[in-house]
Parts: sequence; structure tokens; C-alpha cells
Amino acid sequence: MNITMEMVTQYTIQILIGLVIFYVGKKIARIITDIIIKGLDKTPNFDKTLGKFFSSVIYGILLIVVALAALAQMGVQTTSFIAVLGAVGLAIGLAFKDSLSNISSGIMIILFQPIRIDEFVEAAGVSGIVEEINIFHTVMKTPDNKMIILGNSSIINSNIINYSRKETRRVDFVFGISYSDNIQVAKDTILEVLNSDERVLLEPDLPFVAVKELADSSINLVARVWVKSDDYWKVNFDMIEKVKIRFDQVGITIPFPQVEMNTKAH
Repeated sequence: MNITMEMVTQYTIQILIGLVIFYVGKKIARIITDIIIKGLDKTPNFDKTLGKFFSSVIYGILLIVVALAALAQMGVQTTSFIAVLGAVGLAIGLAFKDSLSNISSGIMIILFQPIRIDEFVEAAGVSGIVEEINIFHTVMKTPDNKMIILGNSSIINSNIINYSRKETRRVDFVFGISYSDNIQVAKDTILEVLNSDERVLLEPDLPFVAVKELADSSINLVARVWVKSDDYWKVNFDMIEKVKIRFDQVGITIPFPQVEMNTKAH
């Protein structure tokens, strides 16, 4: 009888200590998680969405450690629990590998910021303005106002072209003139049009015009100017029209096709 009472008392004490360990450990896990997240929040450009995700992951891991410590104090063999957790984790990883890939890619996008909200980018074969970035996917709006949802892993695994990150961009044109036209007059005419536009920048380079090639039916002149990124397309379209009008005024012939643009649609 005494032995039975001693065993009951011993197990009761172990259970009580285990419960105390779990209760106190849970509080400590929350405090540690809050401290880590507050530290990350002070990091420049740290995303709140990523903060919530990290908070859940860190707290969950600490809680598992506390639960195992409490069970061990109660006399429960935790080796089998750890093996089961490992097996469950492996099964979940295999079942949700695509989702986990998107999550890890989302973390990389948020941390390293190859793209940001409101930037115009080309990624995974799609061009558009970034409207939303979360852990699983990224939402983009195309120039013709279509919404496209891309898995983050498809973005990370592709080449990313960010058209908005730099403040300035270079606009390239190719204008063809007839072999009977005066090259110098054509070059001076193009430079006159380029220099007359207030949106054309003088840095990092001045407007430039040169002979690109002697083609079968035309002499092709290349023109390059630097503009603010926001002015890229406006300047691009305006210059083509202005050069054509000015060529007509000075009698320069543009063979068919009239204007070749070597820029991509973006």
C-alpha cells in the first residue's frame, strides 16, 4: 500500500511539474517569439506578412520543444513522438512540396525584394505591375488590365526584368532613310527633335545618333536618349511621330517599313 501511494505521489508530482513546465515554457516561447519578431521589425524593408509567418513558425517550433520537455518530465518516452513527428513532417513535405516551394520563394521575394509593389516587371513570361506579394503567390496587373496570379516559385525560378527599379531608362530608335537622302541632314534633324524635348535627359549621356547599318533598301540610323522611367513610353511614341513629321518637312524619305522599333513591348 505504501509503495502504491509513493508511486502515485511520485507520478502526481511528475505530472504537476510537467504541467508547470508546459505552462511556463509556453509563456517563455511567446516572449522569445515576440522578441525575435520585434528585432526583425526593426530591419529595413522587413515585410509584415513575413513577420506573421515567421512568428507562427518560431512559436510552433518552440511549443513542440516545450511539449516534449513536459512529456519527458512526466515519464513519457518522447523518442517515439519525435520519430512520429519526423514521419509526419516528411509526409507533409512530400504532399505539399509545391506549396512549400511557393512559401520558400515568397520568403526570398519578400526578403531580397527583386520585385516590389507598384513596380513594372517581367517574370515567368508575364509583364505587368506588381499589385500584391504574399507568402504563396504574387498578383500582377497587365497593361491591358488583366489580373495574373503567379506562384512565387515560378517567379524565383525565372529571369526577372525590373523596369521600374532604376530612375532612368534609355530609349532606342532605328529610323530608315533613303540612299538618296543626305545622312548628315537626317542625323541633324533627328538630334534637333530629340534636343527639343524637355523630357530628354542630358545624363548619363547626351542624345546620340549614328549610322547603324546599310540595309538593302535603306540607311538605318540609330538614335538613343535617356529619360525618366515614367516617361519611357510617352517619349518613345512621341519621338517616332515628331521625327516622321520633321522628315516630311525637310524632304527626307523614309522607305517602307517607315520606322523600326527595337524595343520590347513592356
